[in-house]
Amino acid sequence: MNLSFSPIWTLIENRKSLPPQNGGTHKTRNRNLKKLPRAFYLRPTPRVAKDLLGKHLVRRIGARVLIARIVETEAYCQNDPASHSFRGLTNRNEVMFSDGGHLYVYFTYGMHFCANVVTGRAGKGEAVLLRAVEPIDGIDIMSRNRKHHAPRMKRGDAFEQNLTNGPAKLCQALKIGRRENGIDLLGDEIYLLDSPSLRPSKIATSKRIGIRVGEETLWRFFIKGNGWASR
Repeated sequence: MNLSFSPIWTLIENRKSLPPQNGGTHKTRNRNLKKLPRAFYLRPTPRVAKDLLGKHLVRRIGARVLIARIVETEAYCQNDPASHSFRGLTNRNEVMFSDGGHLYVYFTYGMHFCANVVTGRAGKGEAVLLRAVEPIDGIDIMSRNRKHHAPRMKRGDAFEQNLTNGPAKLCQALKIGRRENGIDLLGDEIYLLDSPSLRPSKIATSKRIGIRVGEETLWRFFIKGNGWASR
């Protein structure tokens, strides 16, 4: 099945379940949304991290399609002491050393998965952590997936925002785990669709969250005013 030209724009344009955030509307003038090409991922990692904001993450589970808009990312380079690849290739981080455009999923704290987009040429060992996404379609499935992990979660004013406003939460909602580690993002199971670039005034930068080294590096990027950013 060739999804290079995706009909998923209809879901994005007709989205009514959640209001658009300050980062911009979900409607697009370009109805032929394309998958991001390999070349997009082969650029410098901080640049990719910033440019991923506003792109659409598509997750296919059987006949259902889940769509979310990326609203927060963090860059991790090989010479970065906070990166899994800092001390070289291991069994755990092997996927990080693939060509850009693969999904690197790791297990942390003995209970959570986190999803990363591999960047750069093979052997480089760099990736972008997907920290938060804004649900667009398939919210019923995302809710069901999250409730399996958070049974006490109840509907309320911030219910939808709590679905995916963190790296572990988005993996739970989109059912991304160990099996998805190494998936090629140019395939049909999990992939990213292009969208118009955000204006620089819409993007905020800060220190990364939850690390003990490399804290001074401003490689966390998020859409200003978006309610799904993790904090």
